[in-house]
Amino acid sequence: QVQLVESGGGSVQAGGSLRLSCAASGYIQPCMGWFRQAPGKEREGVAAIYTGGGSIYYADSVKGRFTISQDNDKNTFFLQMNSLKPEDTAMYYCAAKGYGGSWYREANYNYWGQGTQVTVSS
Repeated sequence: QVQLVESGGGSVQAGGSLRLSCAASGYIQPCMGWFRQAPGKEREGVAAIYTGGGSIYYADSVKGRFTISQDNDKNTFFLQMNSLKPEDTAMYYCAAKGYGGSWYREANYNYWGQGTQVTVSS
């Protein structure tokens, strides 16, 4: 069984930074992703990392501002968020999947954390 627990959300002003963490237990899946869902909007993929080869992907909306990474033991994953904008306000989720399927499609992910709220004020 895989369990994912996010932390690190909070409230910041535009231009600020936050670092989200995802602690993974159980069998570490090949791909770890971060998704977000704003009120009234669909959940969208933000970033993903393939834990074995290290391939990394970002949504266009966060490229150059967000960085996904993993720690050395590969059990904790991070999303460093810089230059935050009010439109980044959302519930952020950590998710895990196998090798198949696109990184940005939530339907491809088997495991999800409970989410952590990020609020960016202007």
